[in-house]
Amino acid sequence: MKHFTTLKTLAILVAALPSPLFAQIPESVMVVEAHSGKILVANNASAKRPVASLTKIALAAVTVDWATATSTDLGTTQITVPQTITLVGGPNPMNLQPGDQLSLRDALYSALLGSDNLAALTIADHVGREILTRRGKSDDPVAAFVGEMNQLGKALGMTQTRFANPHGLERPGAKAFSTAADVARLSIYAMRRNAFNFIVRQKDRQVVVTGAAGKRGFRVKNTNELVGEPGILGVKTGTTNAAGPCVSVCMDREPLVRQKPDGSKGATPRRLIVVVLNNPDRFNRARGLIHQGWAVYDPWLESGALVQNREREIINVPNPQ
Repeated sequence: MKHFTTLKTLAILVAALPSPLFAQIPESVMVVEAHSGKILVANNASAKRPVASLTKIALAAVTVDWATATSTDLGTTQITVPQTITLVGGPNPMNLQPGDQLSLRDALYSALLGSDNLAALTIADHVGREILTRRGKSDDPVAAFVGEMNQLGKALGMTQTRFANPHGLERPGAKAFSTAADVARLSIYAMRRNAFNFIVRQKDRQVVVTGAAGKRGFRVKNTNELVGEPGILGVKTGTTNAAGPCVSVCMDREPLVRQKPDGSKGATPRRLIVVVLNNPDRFNRARGLIHQGWAVYDPWLESGALVQNREREIINVPNPQ
């Protein structure tokens, strides 16, 4: 009877652990060549799970698209830290306070390189407010921005994804999830944007915040350990208790120049996207998957890039307007 009681107590304690449903899912991985959409490696790639700060890839993609559509200069546009940052919690590396100002570009640097949740919320508040103003509405700006993130996901075919906030922290009652396959789609799309591509490849960046006491500088370091290695261009890391350590990585190779049947030469661009979800050794796992991915892609391309079943073998990532 005592043994039974102990087991029952243990079961209650286990049930109280955060997000046990997702914790039971082993790692998810997806490796895809971005230009052809060829799936090279996939394991649990369609399993729904939290993706932590990989959410900020969508944050930045929506922001860059909005800036392009409205001719907004990321470097000169100043945004204001809202009062609602006090509700976010977590690290505050730049000591952001309500009313502080920084450029939209510097906020993106902090959100993407340093995974700053408060910078992410500040971006969403500003861009969401601008979107609502243009639409003649006065709703919650952050909710409006998250709505744009979900609209982008829908347009990209991310059918197994739902964003609940702009930063990726888990919140009670807010069901947010994605998959390795959907994060790969999102990463392919985001890396087509020059501003995003430039930001995520930086090893570190000096940013400036203006507060009540004047200007202060802060050096943001990229949390992606692979940045700086040959060919690596980013993309983003993320970690929470529920999601586990995650990373999305982009690697370019020099275009492959080959002679066409008509005697002319053509160049085939080569870009690998590697997504690893819930692996404590995410960076070494990503390195291994990069080698594995190229080992599958090169002979496939050399043999004529044949596709027997496009739905199973190819990821198509559109460029929605």
